Formats: sequence, C-alpha cells, structure tokens
Amino acid sequence: MPYATYTHNGHNRVGEVHGSSLMPLVGISELGTSTTSDTLAAADRDASALVALNDVTLRPVVPNPSKVFCVGLNYRDHVTETKRELPTYPVLFPKYAASLIGGRDDIVLPPESHQVDYEGEMAVIIGRPGRRISEADAPNHVLGYTVANDVTMRDFQYKTHQWMQGKAWDASTPVGPYVVTPDEVEIERAGIRTVLNGNTVQESDLSKLIFSVSTLIAMISTFTTLQPGDLILTGTPGGVGYRRDPPLFLKDGDRIVVEIDGIGTLENVVRGSAD
Repeated sequence: MPYATYTHNGHNRVGEVHGSSLMPLVGISELGTSTTSDTLAAADRDASALVALNDVTLRPVVPNPSKVFCVGLNYRDHVTETKRELPTYPVLFPKYAASLIGGRDDIVLPPESHQVDYEGEMAVIIGRPGRRISEADAPNHVLGYTVANDVTMRDFQYKTHQWMQGKAWDASTPVGPYVVTPDEVEIERAGIRTVLNGNTVQESDLSKLIFSVSTLIAMISTFTTLQPGDLILTGTPGGVGYRRDPPLFLKDGDRIVVEIDGIGTLENVVRGSAD
C-alpha cells in the first residue's frame, strides 16, 4: 500500500493512500528515524478521518532524513554520454534534508545558476537500522521506494571535481509523491522515464542499474550506519539536458514529470526565482 507524508489543517500526518483519499496513521506525524518498517505496518489506521488528496499539502515523503545519499553514474547509457569509464565503486555525494521539496511543489530556479538540469531517479527509503549489511540481508532494511528528481545546477557542479555545490541546493529536489512498500512492486521490471513538457527525454528500466539497490545498501553501510528514513537516490539514466546537443536546461513554466512503473509519478512545475 502506498503512503504519503502530508500537512492538513496545520497538522503533519502520514496516511495510507486509498484512491484519491488518505487514511491517517494514528500516532505517526512523518516518516523518519523513529518510523521503522514494523512501526509503519503496525500503526492503527483511522478510517473515520479520511481526507482527500486534493485537500492536503504533500511534504517530502521523508521530510527530515538523517542522511541523503545520491549515486552518480549508475546507468551505462548515462556513463557513456558523460564520456567516462564504467565505475567499479559507486560515485556517492550528499544532499541534505533542506534540499528536499514535496511531490507537488514548484521547482524554483535559483538566480545564480543558468544551467539547471533534470535527473529522474528512483529513491530507496531505509526501514531498519544497520551497519555492514550484507547484500543478502539488504532487502530486509528497505521500507519502500519513491520517485525523485535530482535537480542539478551544472554550472556549479563543474566548478570543481567534486559535485556537491551543484547538487545540494536548498529546496531543489522533489521527492514523492508516495512511498510504495517492496511487496507492492518488482523494481527489477520497472520502467523509468522523464517527460519534459510532454516530450520523453529519459527512458530506461531499473534492471539496468550498474549497482543494484542491495549492492548500494551493502556498500554504503560499510562506512556508516543506515537509519530508518535515510534516503538513497539510485542514479539517473542517459538523456540529461547538459549532455544534449544543444543543451536543454529547465526554464520558467516548464512541467517536468518523472514516472516509475508501479511506484508513482512525480510532477513539478518550474518557476523563475523571485529574487
């Protein structure tokens, strides 16, 4: 069953998605470090307090993760378009809780950047803590999956050989709209695509990840403890705007959609900065 993190009448809640409505989970205000997979499954549902999706404000599915890991160069076609060699170890960089926005929020272009790019991705939400997790045990640590857009300021990303300054902008990364639990989707068969103003600009499937979800969990947990609510953005397919000829960057009024079969559709409007 999908879940959403939302605000309604000034209260933060987590709800189970039932068609166009949400059924609140009793005692859970957001997904995070205190919300394990077991906590989520065991929570009482308040069927008397159904609320329409159109009447709520969707928050990032995990509003305050303790850690956000992003993976670069994790699809062969994206590696090829960047003219790099295939990695033998995941390319990792951080984002922060402040980077995240909700599944319906506008993507606001920062006035400092003139090369704002899209990157459709699947994100993994951790549901059980662990350190040095084996690949075989990794699926037991997954709370669910969601959709993300790793919006990137390319003119800042390539100021140095490190990427963080192009990736970790405040309020830049939509995540959502829902979390889908592992029993609801076969990610190895799921297609992923990014659609900009009605035109498909990225398309692949999750079987083509160079480093699988289990491999990423095992490798990341080697050097840090993964906590419930931690996010792993698993990388983007080929077709990013920066590598096109001519380049294709986001502009005011664009509508950018990231779809993952069985997980959901993330749709955001791009707005120019008010600054």
